Amino acid sequence: MMGWTDRHARYFLRLITKHTLLYTEMVTTAALKHGNTAQFLAHHENENPLALQLGGSDPAELADCARLAEDAGYDEVNINVGCPSDRVRSGRFGACLMACPELVADCVAAMRARVAIPVTVKCRIGIDNMESYEAFENFITVVAGAGCDTFIVHARKAWLQGLSPKQNREIPPLKYDYVYRLKAEQPRLTVVINGGIKTIADARRHLQQVDGVMIGREAYHNPWILADVDRTIFGDASGPDLSRSQIVLQMCEYIDAEVAQGVPLHAITRHILGLYQGCPGARAWRRYLSENSHADDADSTVVTAAMREVERLLNNPKYNIASSATG
Repeated sequence: MMGWTDRHARYFLRLITKHTLLYTEMVTTAALKHGNTAQFLAHHENENPLALQLGGSDPAELADCARLAEDAGYDEVNINVGCPSDRVRSGRFGACLMACPELVADCVAAMRARVAIPVTVKCRIGIDNMESYEAFENFITVVAGAGCDTFIVHARKAWLQGLSPKQNREIPPLKYDYVYRLKAEQPRLTVVINGGIKTIADARRHLQQVDGVMIGREAYHNPWILADVDRTIFGDASGPDLSRSQIVLQMCEYIDAEVAQGVPLHAITRHILGLYQGCPGARAWRRYLSENSHADDADSTVVTAAMREVERLLNNPKYNIASSATG
């Protein structure tokens, strides 16, 4: 989710769900140690529970970055051993590390020695010709031996040659049975399943077999699928039952504060384009924000104007099911 789940996106998603664990976009250890560290670690206090996802393969550097994450208030630090992009592979991190379970184990051990927060691993079920369950299970066993007890598993293998990152999310077949079997055979591990999950109903079915579900792009493009998870998944009905328009108004308070600090409006609104996905007016919402968020003086009034346009369409009798049914 590099370039997607930045701090603005996470703040928005947190308005919809209070309990879902959110992950940052992947940050490389080199960027975190030698770049603008404060910028990479920046997050609003309302974003927690929050995990920092790291890309790297040097145990000492990962340990240093894990400590930075803990000091900055993150609740978890995660090593990405699943991203198949060429840039990630050339830096010797991401999915290519599945061929090096002992190195990943060393990384986990070094990180756990430096921090008290959980150290977790996100991986695939295999890469290239490493496609047997036994090879996958061996990777998990070796890394778990270093003290990692939580694995987020994308239930596809990755082809490191010949497929783009997008194709690697679609072409290799999903093998949920590998992930289910892992949990059945190693019940002490916390196993979270990822890949191809598009509805909360799908998530609930997976939760009959594993401990958790990670939803990535679907939650980004259609964030309202998370609106009921606090009640139905986490068993908490105490929070307010907010409408989309109420979420928009809360987001506008955040937008005003960020714009006042010099953040351009379009850097925030690009993350909320999917809020009305599936509703009459969704296209108008996206179009209005896309066309009006780039002006130098653009602020939250652009967002409220887009919301009024959606509400106008929603109040159109054409879309009023009750009116249509009663004539």
